[in-house]
Amino acid sequence: MSLNGAAGHRSPFPSPAQPSPGLAGRRPRPSLRISDIPGAPRLTPSGGGAMGAGLGAGRPDLSNGIGKNKLVGENGSPFENFRKIVDPSGALNFKGKAVLHAKGVDFTNGASFNINMSEFSLDEELGRGNYGTVRKVWHKPTKVAMAMKEIRLELDDSKLAGIIMELDILHRACAPEIVDFYGAFFIETCVYYCMEYMDAGSLDSLVGYGMPEDVLARITGAMVRGLRFLKDELQIIHRDVKPTNVLISKKGVVKLCDFGVSGQLERSLAKTNIGCQSYMAPERIKGESQNNLGTYTVASDVWSLGLSIVELAMGKYPYPPETYANVFAQLTAIVHGPPPELPDEYSEDAMDFTRQCLRKEPEMRYTYSQLLDHPFLVSDRERDVDMVSWVSGAMEHRAAVRAAAANGGAAAPASAAGPDSSSSAPASAPAPESAPPPE
Repeated sequence: MSLNGAAGHRSPFPSPAQPSPGLAGRRPRPSLRISDIPGAPRLTPSGGGAMGAGLGAGRPDLSNGIGKNKLVGENGSPFENFRKIVDPSGALNFKGKAVLHAKGVDFTNGASFNINMSEFSLDEELGRGNYGTVRKVWHKPTKVAMAMKEIRLELDDSKLAGIIMELDILHRACAPEIVDFYGAFFIETCVYYCMEYMDAGSLDSLVGYGMPEDVLARITGAMVRGLRFLKDELQIIHRDVKPTNVLISKKGVVKLCDFGVSGQLERSLAKTNIGCQSYMAPERIKGESQNNLGTYTVASDVWSLGLSIVELAMGKYPYPPETYANVFAQLTAIVHGPPPELPDEYSEDAMDFTRQCLRKEPEMRYTYSQLLDHPFLVSDRERDVDMVSWVSGAMEHRAAVRAAAANGGAAAPASAAGPDSSSSAPASAPAPESAPPPE
């Protein structure tokens, strides 16, 4: 198989024997080939909306002749716009941010990550979604297991924005609560990036086993510290906080992932409403219904954090089951219904913590600094928590549930990710990946 970006390149990821059960898994993939695109590249610095999305000049200016999402050239051909970012050598050029090629990625701030497909042996598929596929791989030179995300390049403005946004955040986000980034490369029609492999998977796949308060506090603290790092150090709002996007290792280390829809702060305000509707804050839903897109603040991520914590504690999506299949009912419950609360077996400190996250008025929600100083997390600082044993038990429970479901027994819980249940967890592997594909 050719791995050098030649015209005959095909994705090295074979199709799974069983199709993904979700809607994303049934979507057709584009058959575009870069070799079909004639002409030389031309890149125009962007501004305005790109700046608001945190991309700076890192995206081509595609404002002329573009529909809402699809990229269409001046002469009516969508292929013309790929000429602006893919040069004749096969490199993907986000001017002002990064250049991806078959041997790695070079960022304009001087950072380079040299890695290429020939260095990997491919293992199991870990997950798939609207944006691509994630597979466990073995990096032969370093003998390190990694998670490799494959994203097929499409004529879609939002997808290009998501690629460079996630790469930009990953290579700058050096924090214990953020997945490690090992490198990225581009081969003809696909962008690949390699991240830390978290061998116990995403938290949504572990709900239902039961979560003691000390474990919940340890996980919550890591999530809050990760979100505060993004805000304070990178001026980034995550915008898609949910259990699917929180990963854990067998050692109990917790890390955030999936930054494809993140946005840069501009006076503490992100300008677009993006992310999973099941975890949307009330003000986001109301703002979107009124066509007011300037409603996403840091407080919106705090709401999603609180909802995720309650879900982990309950072992299911916190809103009533009748809202799962009805979008209107679900959004109505979030806007007009009472915020969900922790089960009675949790302490008053834990309950108050989630109440401060789930206040309907965004200006009344706690900041990350206030959350870290809350007694619920303060008590966790000096406490020994056997995370290894809890993860091991949760993984055994997950395997047993899946085995029973595969044998026609008890079905796997459908409430793990609520109505937005992801297909990122493999049927037999223990871990969904370092960064589940965006849903």
